[in-house]
Amino acid sequence: MLVLDVMGRVLPEYSKTHLRIPFHLDEDCRRLRLKFEYTPKELEDRKRSLELLQQSFDAYLLPEQREPAMSQADRYLPLKNLITLSLDDPNGYRGACHRHDSVQELNLSAEQASPGLMAGPLPAGAWQATLSVHCIVTDSCDYKLQIWTEKEREVQ
Repeated sequence: MLVLDVMGRVLPEYSKTHLRIPFHLDEDCRRLRLKFEYTPKELEDRKRSLELLQQSFDAYLLPEQREPAMSQADRYLPLKNLITLSLDDPNGYRGACHRHDSVQELNLSAEQASPGLMAGPLPAGAWQATLSVHCIVTDSCDYKLQIWTEKEREVQ
């Protein structure tokens, strides 16, 4: 059963922030399936990419390091958006999927969990997905998060 289906858009000013997305499970379930995706993944504008790199080098490198870094700018390209997913159940932290993939299909059950998530009971109550917006280099970035539950198997 689909319990969450949200879409949104983040902008460069959302970088280094978190978006908390609450959802509720009305009853214990056997398995959660999550699909998280965002687009675009890469900044295709080379000129803008080089401007962003220069700003970053100016902010984080010593003056004598900036020119050598810019001379190797191509090794940092293409610049990429990065949004990652964390999950909390009514009792606390259930894990983080800090991957660079722009499409992720994740599973969670009492017995098994996708890497980064912790297997265990899936209790009814208030849950929360957190999107960590690490960096948005494009003018905007659209995301979609869907979560489904599977109940205990019915006895035939």
